[in-house]
Amino acid sequence: MQVADIISEVIGDDVPVRVVAYDGSKAGPDSSEVAVRILSPRALARLATAPGTLGLARAYVTGEIEIEGELYQLLDAMADVTMHGLTRSEQLALARRLLPIWVKHRQPIPDLEYRPRGRLHSMLRDKGAISHHYDVSNTFYEWVLGPSMAYTCAVFPTADATLEEAQAAKHELVAQKLALKPGMRLLDVGCGWGGMVMHAAKEYGVKALGVTLSKNQAEWAQRAIEERGLGDLAEVRHLDYREAPESQFDAISSIGLTEHIGRGQLSRYFSSLHARLRPGGRLLNHCITQPRMPKSMTVDPFIGRYVFPDGQLEPIGLLVSEMNDAGFEVRHEENLREHYALTLKGWCDNLEDNWDEAVAEVGLGRAKVWRLYMAASRLGFERDNIQLHQVLGVKLEPQGRSGFPLRGW
Repeated sequence: MQVADIISEVIGDDVPVRVVAYDGSKAGPDSSEVAVRILSPRALARLATAPGTLGLARAYVTGEIEIEGELYQLLDAMADVTMHGLTRSEQLALARRLLPIWVKHRQPIPDLEYRPRGRLHSMLRDKGAISHHYDVSNTFYEWVLGPSMAYTCAVFPTADATLEEAQAAKHELVAQKLALKPGMRLLDVGCGWGGMVMHAAKEYGVKALGVTLSKNQAEWAQRAIEERGLGDLAEVRHLDYREAPESQFDAISSIGLTEHIGRGQLSRYFSSLHARLRPGGRLLNHCITQPRMPKSMTVDPFIGRYVFPDGQLEPIGLLVSEMNDAGFEVRHEENLREHYALTLKGWCDNLEDNWDEAVAEVGLGRAKVWRLYMAASRLGFERDNIQLHQVLGVKLEPQGRSGFPLRGW
């Protein structure tokens, strides 16, 4: 069988995408605006050992496959494959057919793949997994994220708002839900480059402490705090959330940390945050979730090996239950998945606009990883394959007083 026909079987026979292969074979409609170009038999060897999306991703990252046209458009066209993958029997059948090619053209696993070592979600292993993703290069993230340096879902007040306006609106939304006031103490766990910490200090006069496992993030954030004259109120430390000060805070924000916690650690996670709050203090938990309880605990292999090692997404119902069991009264919840699709579109556009600079900073392979994962994630939020939820809880005062108004946050 010709190479283009094999690839068409993987991405779907009826997908409106052109396939052009090194052996001269073609498949798919000639009128398609996007094409997959198979440049080397090594791409098929990748599929022999990892049939489906991981093999295709490896071949794309290493330059054995090229995409002609917009990557997001290609992924949208083959959404059923990218989101659901091949069945196990289909994978085995494909691997058997490609075995002769694998024997002749097999390649080592790309260096960009990361396999964490040590006990799952131990402090040491979590530190390595976080460093793999976030300590890439602050300069690279500046190209992708823009001036806000916010690497979490923005909140778009209107569909045509800029990414910077939407990130500021996100921080303001969190501040309002937490009812921040001058003189309060805020703990921001998994604080990234300090956006929420600086917003709380500047706009509300809050004494804010952020903690992150990324050394690069902590250094960048602390420098930005000093440059903006916020050193009297704001601080970012290179710390695990489990090592954050145990003194009682008035409010805690967790924006994009829960995805790294792991199901077995959720009870301890919420309990540790509950213990750090004063009675009447609020927690805002903002994270990516599964739309429903998954049938298995497996993470997409491309995301798990190239992007977020040990990352795990949970359904919102489980998170609310764990938060409640830790002692929080849940007062408000909302799903912002469409906002994350818009956020990712902004990041994808930034990456393309600064492609040459990004490649020069981190290398072509890593830039391709980010291009692929952000385009695929955008599609996932649009198609309700993943969601983004904010959950607001309170540590009740004596006699069950919440301190909340009769309506609102």
